Amino acid sequence: MFKGFYNLTSGMLSQGRRLDVIANNMTNVSTAGYKADTYTDSTFHEYMVSRTDNKDKSQPVQLGKSSYILAPSKLYTDYTQGVLEPTNQNLDFALEGDGFFAVQTDNGTAYTRAGNFSLDDEGYLCLPGEGRILDISGEPIVLGTDKINVDTTGAIYTEQGSYLGQIGVYSFQDNTQLTRDAQGLFTAGGQTAAAASATVHQKMVERANVELVQEMTSMMTAERAFQSAAQVSKMYDQLMSKAATDLGNV
Repeated sequence: MFKGFYNLTSGMLSQGRRLDVIANNMTNVSTAGYKADTYTDSTFHEYMVSRTDNKDKSQPVQLGKSSYILAPSKLYTDYTQGVLEPTNQNLDFALEGDGFFAVQTDNGTAYTRAGNFSLDDEGYLCLPGEGRILDISGEPIVLGTDKINVDTTGAIYTEQGSYLGQIGVYSFQDNTQLTRDAQGLFTAGGQTAAAASATVHQKMVERANVELVQEMTSMMTAERAFQSAAQVSKMYDQLMSKAATDLGNV
């Protein structure tokens, strides 16, 4: 019976973590370039259940496998393309295809699909609150004005046609090795960034690839599983209390 407590408690913890991931996805449904996460879990341990006689235990009959508690397995990030949304803002950019913008942060270079850029106090192209955007050489891009035109390769020109630089677009051999920090930026995870061939669209941003209806369905499923585990756990507690009381009266 105590095994049931472990299974139910781990189930509640697992569903709680799943709800946290779903809530984060839903919170970021309007965040430019956000990539949805999926929480997975697995059984901590499996063992064989066998039946033996009361006296002769030399020939057990295997009944099948049973598992112990649930444990977190992995958090998967969905890197599929989001919808490109026009904004008519000169410093908004969206990527079509595999690739990331590079950001110079206080902790080193990070990567993002968010392209809602701005100019800092010194005229550098930046992601507000995070850092300056890097060019194809890994250097910050100084513009001094938002009166610019950008072609599909990321090359930046003034309205008069003078070349100012090129927005760096980078890719990785394996996106699943990237890690996301608390600010939503990705770090390389030991990989080397390479130039990407993604198409750059000016005056557009990539919307989050969160499927809101799917997230709501997953949320309701997780909540019901959590509630069921909590109710059965309460029943276990009542049975154990009764058993303890009955044994005390023997």
